[in-house]
Amino acid sequence: MPSATPESSLPQKQLAIVAQGPGQLAIQHDAPVPFLAPDMAIVKTAAVAINPADAKMLDYSAAAGAIHGYDFAGTVVALGSDAAATGHLAVGDRVAGLVHGMNKLQPDVGAFAEYVGAYADLLLKIPDSMSLEEAASFGTGVATASIGLFSELGVPASLEQLREGKPARDVEEREFVLVAGGSTATGTRAIQLLKLAGLRPIATCSPSNNELVYRFGAEKVFDYSSPTCAEDIRAYTQNELAYTLDCVSQAETTQLCYSSMGRAGGRYVSLEPFREAIAQGRALTIKPSWVMVLTVFGRKVALEGEYGREARPQDRRCGAQAFSAVQTLLDRGLIQTHPVKAMPGGWEGVMKGVDIIRSQAMSGQKLVYSVC
Repeated sequence: MPSATPESSLPQKQLAIVAQGPGQLAIQHDAPVPFLAPDMAIVKTAAVAINPADAKMLDYSAAAGAIHGYDFAGTVVALGSDAAATGHLAVGDRVAGLVHGMNKLQPDVGAFAEYVGAYADLLLKIPDSMSLEEAASFGTGVATASIGLFSELGVPASLEQLREGKPARDVEEREFVLVAGGSTATGTRAIQLLKLAGLRPIATCSPSNNELVYRFGAEKVFDYSSPTCAEDIRAYTQNELAYTLDCVSQAETTQLCYSSMGRAGGRYVSLEPFREAIAQGRALTIKPSWVMVLTVFGRKVALEGEYGREARPQDRRCGAQAFSAVQTLLDRGLIQTHPVKAMPGGWEGVMKGVDIIRSQAMSGQKLVYSVC
């Protein structure tokens, strides 16, 4: 069993991308290296991925002086005592995960840094056959899909069924789940997890991404731009669709999801605050909510307004169980990565990537930067 690595062996300062204010990032060469808590690992960063939240949070909820970034992959260089005792990880392991970047309550933790302090139970060990650039796409997608499906949406399947990676029921008994935005990084991950948990994922996307979405396990894919899309979904599901995960989370997709659901209604979960005016149209039959992925860390989310959250320890437990299940599936070769687009420029490129994601919606791929 590996022993904890002394924190004294780590440098005290590092290069990191730090928020300066709304919409402003800068490279800082003397940023602090994260404190090694007992349940944490320190990871030497090799690659980072860009998420829409990297731009959105910077523009609207900047925490000046805090290290930015969520998704990363790299090599474990230190383990806290509790993390080492589990035997799940060892120094030298190649891993991928996510952290709460630009967090004013933990300003020294962020993915856009030479060293990342991450909860060990929210890290995936990466097989030798997978590059760290590919693996950098995992963290936010795994966490968002897991919390969104198994906690917030409450799909009729368990994380234990997911771990087994084989259907627990005959196909006629499995329920449909609609993933709107099936070609997004969270969408492909949700589809794959639903399929492996024994449900029947269907999805909407652009026809140009149909092949990608089918490859991740969708049973049927619908063109979101078709005027008969909702009607087609109702026909395919025999007017019994009861679960929808909206990975686009715009007014149009909320309306599409609501119109696609069966006469008995059910649950709708988005990744952003949903439109109350649309929800009121079926308030008696559809229960809407939205998932804030940052609750997966089990700590208070110190953001303003509806984005703020009190600590939700149950989401930390769900996240840890989901990452453990995904690890089992990854070890068995059942999990694939979302397509990535390798980008040049190192740390300077990462800052440009945040600008790119601000103005260009990524569909079917994720921007990844090698930084080692």
